[in-house]
Amino acid sequence: MKILIIAPSWVGDMVMAQSLFITLKQNHPNCQIDVLAPEWSQGLLTRMPEVTKTFVMPLTHGQFGLKARFSLGKKLRAENYDQAITLPNSWKSALIPFFARIPKRTGFLGELRYGLLNDARHLNKKILTMTVQRFVTLGLAANTELPAPYSFPALNVTAHQQQTVISKFHLRLSKPILVLCAGAEYGSAKRWPEAHFAELALQQLSEGWQVWLIGSVKDKPITETINKLCGWQCQDFAGQTDLTEAVDLLSLANTVVSNDSGLMHVAAALNKKVVALYGSSDPEFTPPLHTEAQIVSLNLPCSPCFKRDCPLGHRQCLTDISPQQIAALIES
Repeated sequence: MKILIIAPSWVGDMVMAQSLFITLKQNHPNCQIDVLAPEWSQGLLTRMPEVTKTFVMPLTHGQFGLKARFSLGKKLRAENYDQAITLPNSWKSALIPFFARIPKRTGFLGELRYGLLNDARHLNKKILTMTVQRFVTLGLAANTELPAPYSFPALNVTAHQQQTVISKFHLRLSKPILVLCAGAEYGSAKRWPEAHFAELALQQLSEGWQVWLIGSVKDKPITETINKLCGWQCQDFAGQTDLTEAVDLLSLANTVVSNDSGLMHVAAALNKKVVALYGSSDPEFTPPLHTEAQIVSLNLPCSPCFKRDCPLGHRQCLTDISPQQIAALIES
């Protein structure tokens, strides 16, 4: 059985999709799972042992590109897939499996996808309250009682892959490692203040920890601010790694403190001790998938608002979470 997954476009969603891959392997041990995904995710997918092969989605998030979708679908016909599972809910995301003439095309109905999908499911958001539940459901029979049990994502990083980043960045592992993931691509309403991150970092540095700052090139101004407030005592990797290297660096951490972001989900999937900070987003919808993850949310009346920037202009849902509170969780 050959299955093609049309993958999501966000890091956190890509990590949560591994729960679907695990479910498919549990129910069909000999199935082949291939994934069509953005180029940035290719290294991340290599850390998922359930995935056999990946294809790069040639179009960016939001780009229509009908001709390119038809061309890719036509090319994929030679793969002879038995089923395609489309995780995004957009109309255009269901086009490639249709053009590839894959016999069974599974997904939620979103955006009137009748015809493009022939195994179309109705999404009941009151029953499937979490993103990971929605992904896993698409790998089960349509008559399955929901919500169904699922396995947590589990990324696989080898000792060789760890040694590669250790050598590249001349790392020393003699002290415990605190990783701070201070970015959140969606917007400032999801970001704990830089001054709070810096105060936490200084506290842990004084207790003999080393502090790493990990993020994308877009997070560089944030991590530089934190490092400056710490007297440049942190090791700042923002913008110096691709996502694959960031995954391998996170695999070396003892504890990770993160905003609700893709790297938070990566850390949880690496079986790290995670302290997850939630402000504008909902920890019930996209929690870190780890039994021992510690979620910090003040549950203010105004949150979750799901806005990119605080509509009230104060971000109290995050600013009122103190560095001392997070330090106590790390110590515990």
